[in-house]
Amino acid sequence: MYPPGARPPAGFGTLGGVDKKNALRVGALAAGTTLMMLLMSSPALALTRDDGDQPGSGLSVAETLGLFVVAPLVLFAVIVGLVMVLDRSNPAHRVVATKSKPKAAAKA
Repeated sequence: MYPPGARPPAGFGTLGGVDKKNALRVGALAAGTTLMMLLMSSPALALTRDDGDQPGSGLSVAETLGLFVVAPLVLFAVIVGLVMVLDRSNPAHRVVATKSKPKAAAKA
């Protein structure tokens, strides 16, 4: 059937080394924690002002997109550019895909 010392293949009762009971337990814990966090952080609490609260003016759509979309993309591009420019590794060490030639048949 199986060679000595070999493990049988995992069936439907396991998920990559995790059995179904533990997977359900972890899923229930994650769902419960998420639900409790959503219930505890009610947005209705944001309507009451706190003492010393000094909100600033709101951001426009363009300012919001620039701050949370364009700025991270520009920062990412700058980091990638610096890494590429300052990369001083030897090009001989880089892996290059080449076509291999078939070996000649050995003469007997």
